[in-house]
Amino acid sequence: MSLFCDQTQIKITAGNGGKGCVAFRRERFIAKGGPNGGNGGRGGNIIFNVNKNLNTLTHLDSHKQFKAKSGKMGLGQLKNGKGAEDLTLEVPFGTLISDAETDKLICDMSSENISFVAAQGGRGGYGNAHFKSSIRQAPKFAEKGEEGESFELKLELKLVADVAIIGMPSCGKSTLISVISNAKPKIASYPFTTLIPHLGVTKIHGREVVFADIPGLIEGAHHGKGLGHEFLKHIERTKILIHLIDPTSETDLLKNFTLINKELELFNPDLAKKPQIVAVNKIDAISEDQLKDLKKKLKKLNPFFISAVVHQNLQELLDKTLDELKHYEASVQTGHDLSPPQPKKTFRPHLEDPRYFSTEKIEEGVYKVIGGRIEQLVSMTDMENHEAIFRVYDVMKKMGIQKELKKMEIREGDKIHIGKNTMEFHEI
Repeated sequence: MSLFCDQTQIKITAGNGGKGCVAFRRERFIAKGGPNGGNGGRGGNIIFNVNKNLNTLTHLDSHKQFKAKSGKMGLGQLKNGKGAEDLTLEVPFGTLISDAETDKLICDMSSENISFVAAQGGRGGYGNAHFKSSIRQAPKFAEKGEEGESFELKLELKLVADVAIIGMPSCGKSTLISVISNAKPKIASYPFTTLIPHLGVTKIHGREVVFADIPGLIEGAHHGKGLGHEFLKHIERTKILIHLIDPTSETDLLKNFTLINKELELFNPDLAKKPQIVAVNKIDAISEDQLKDLKKKLKKLNPFFISAVVHQNLQELLDKTLDELKHYEASVQTGHDLSPPQPKKTFRPHLEDPRYFSTEKIEEGVYKVIGGRIEQLVSMTDMENHEAIFRVYDVMKKMGIQKELKKMEIREGDKIHIGKNTMEFHEI
């Protein structure tokens, strides 16, 4: 099993809120002590943070399910339950978080200081002391804790680098990145030595530049052939490309160059539009006559002629890389950025506008009420407690839900579906 994982699907469940307490003050010489049940604690949220030291999703792929702890229940003597700690999941820089069912992008973790609350913990239920009023002096009910949010998420890592080094297998990409940066990839003389992308950082005239060594591409890669489109996606986040050519290859070099660019275009047309620096590697392995021949054949590509092994002409290549990066970034600032717009960081508000609701007649004698506040209220209500149920009817009346249902000719005793619960209609 590979230690590199750039895509996984997980289930996250935030913690439930703690249950509110029903209690009354009971002390000697104090008659008719009032309600003193405390509130339940909040359930833990599930939060995603960026960890720049990570470069794989393996640690999440091996678990699949993550659940935050629930809040503690309230106690008598107005003691509130303790809220649960949030569960923090760390992901690599550049991770995309999507809804697994709809495939909708929720959050792009491409900012170092981003902290994204993906699932909100449930609110703790109010204890009976909360409901005390001039007309309800001894409430004998409390709220249940609210359930935490639960989602199936798809996580996909797209490396964030300034420069992607691309080319046919065995053209010297791993050697180049190992020489110009701090990356230490596996290097050998057979195809597909690099089975995972590598990141390396180098300083060019005082500026840090991040390079990505993309595993070798072949014809049909966009369909999954060879190492396939598994790693083509990692090129999408880079700003410019260095296209390496191997002059010791027995195949047609121009044909290979065109083939790689065609694969980029077929996978994503925007990839073919990225600035490319062409570099012919391994010139130490060919004769002077062969080098002259190559310069004529590849003149249209205006390539650099380098040798990563003996460090020949590498500074010139790096200087050109920095120039292209600056040019690209200047074009972005003037409004020519081809990268997709950044999505919002929030998944969705925990509750909608409390005033919002909608009513629907499903069939004769059966109705449905939709709304964040009323659904939350009903889900936290002890449906075995008549006093608690009466509070729901009272809130429905104040919100105008009862009025809307009466317009739809609802009758006493008809069924109302609210969230996961069903209750009878009674007018108050």
